[in-house]
Amino acid sequence: MRTDDLIRALAADGAAPPVPLRQTFAAALIPGVAITLIFLLTCLGPRPHLLALIGDPRLTFKLCITLLLSVLSGKLVTRIARPGATLRSIILMLGIVPVLLIAAGIVELCAVPHALWGQRLIGSNAIHCLKSIPFLAAVPLVSVLLALRQGAPEHPAWAGAAAGLFAGAVGAAFYATHCPDDSPLFVAAWYTLAIVFVTAIGALGGARVLRW
Repeated sequence: MRTDDLIRALAADGAAPPVPLRQTFAAALIPGVAITLIFLLTCLGPRPHLLALIGDPRLTFKLCITLLLSVLSGKLVTRIARPGATLRSIILMLGIVPVLLIAAGIVELCAVPHALWGQRLIGSNAIHCLKSIPFLAAVPLVSVLLALRQGAPEHPAWAGAAAGLFAGAVGAAFYATHCPDDSPLFVAAWYTLAIVFVTAIGALGGARVLRW
């Protein structure tokens, strides 16, 4: 190759626009979510008569709150991947999730007799919940951490924590279609603990794999 041709080829490569982060995340998440769905169907299975139960307000709330957290934490991940990005607005929006959980918990406490509070809180699948959500979140977490390597997060541990929060929310959303415990008290306690665990794992992973 002549020198002039080499210079033109290098200039063309440099002029090529970078792949948008949203596209990078989508490319990483699509196979990750597909694998998680396979894990759900083969290892856990959907809840019997799930579609027939959608009208139950507690089940609907459980599904909606996990999906809401998935969407908002996904926005946090895409923003935190860019150096100097403003996070205040999305963090404030994430605050909606615990507020809704607290409000739903108060409604549950008012709606059921005092003697049933402990039963609604503990449910029948607490330990299973703590194991299943991190299991379902594992592949999305790895996918997001790999996608974040294409960005430039200023604080690797915080970026990893955001990835863990998102992956935990995705795992919780999938698990919600299997879990028979619909009480907001159960969701607020055990789903939160499982998601916090995945968030901590994400922070540890981010500190290692996202370091500049």
